[in-house]
Parts: sequence; structure tokens; C-alpha cells
Amino acid sequence: MSATTDKIKGNWNQLKGKVKQEYAELTDDDLKYAEGKEDELLGRIQEKTGKTKDEVKSFIDKL
Repeated sequence: MSATTDKIKGNWNQLKGKVKQEYAELTDDDLKYAEGKEDELLGRIQEKTGKTKDEVKSFIDKL
């Protein structure tokens, strides 16, 4: 399990607001999180923002 996954599981509700501030094009639906579906969440963010998975993970890890 990666640090990103741990961070998402631990406090996604707090992180979600910061992610929305950085990537305004994301909707609440894009940022829905279900436990065990971290890769799907990262994929949706990646698809909407045009960032690589590593860029998205790096941003979340810095929060």
C-alpha cells in the first residue's frame, strides 16, 4: 500500500477540498471515494486534469 493510498483512506474528506482548489475542473462526482477504489479515484483525477498518475500522487502526498 502506498503513502498516497494511506493518505486517501485516512482523511480524504479534508484532502478533497485542497484537490478541488488545485484542480477546479473536478466535480464532486469525480472526487467520490470508496474504500478499496483508490486507483479508480486517481484515474478519474488523472483523466480530468490531464496529469500523469505520478503527478497526481505527488500532489496528494504533499498535502
